[in-house]
Amino acid sequence: MAIRLVTFDALHTLVTPRLPIYVQYAQTFEPYLGALDPGALKRSFKIALKQVQQEQPVYRGGAQEWWGDVIRRTAVGAGADPKAVDASLGEIVPRLLKRFSSREGYKLFDDSIPTLKRLKELNIHTGLISNTDARMRAVIEDLGLIPHLDTVLLSEEEGVEKPSCEIFQRACARLGVKSSETVHVGDELDCDYHGAKACGFRALLLRRPGPEGEEERKEPGEDLTDVEVIPSVSHVVEWVQRQNRQNA
Repeated sequence: MAIRLVTFDALHTLVTPRLPIYVQYAQTFEPYLGALDPGALKRSFKIALKQVQQEQPVYRGGAQEWWGDVIRRTAVGAGADPKAVDASLGEIVPRLLKRFSSREGYKLFDDSIPTLKRLKELNIHTGLISNTDARMRAVIEDLGLIPHLDTVLLSEEEGVEKPSCEIFQRACARLGVKSSETVHVGDELDCDYHGAKACGFRALLLRRPGPEGEEERKEPGEDLTDVEVIPSVSHVVEWVQRQNRQNA
């Protein structure tokens, strides 16, 4: 079937941190906790985020408490004194949440809006499906992304997250499009690629060039056999055009 809808993940797909997340954490931590090793913060953040995602799916308990847990674990895991962390967490958490609620913390990839505009010119619907809290809506609005999207589904608002078929199917239902007419683009192998495929979507996995790309989610030893990989979202346009020519 011809493609009528392209859905995108948000973070590391259309949107990226203005500076690496661990650098922004280090800057915010320093007045309260002193200088922490950036490499240790980077490792600690990844571990903390994964733990809390598994323990408290869909921002259970609320986004502020959820992120407060991530932030505390990140600081302590990077070597900060736990007592000092607990004493200053009430100031650190609001500062980081505010920073990552706007263009202060995030920016768009250069190809994000041009790709969405080109898809609209081709009469292709566009949407965003993201495992994130409601602040991402403020971020993409501040970055000028909202006018280029036909639907936006954020896991905290929806009460369900990828790879659940429910959140993918809601995007299709809201635009009157079949899952077989949809391709999802994202950087997470399980949530984005395999999740979308299991729900009847086509899927493209984003892997930008370089040893770490643009911080997209990569798991050690991941198997990309038979996985359709693209190096930038701009490649989505050509892929859609090719699919639709074949199905004309």
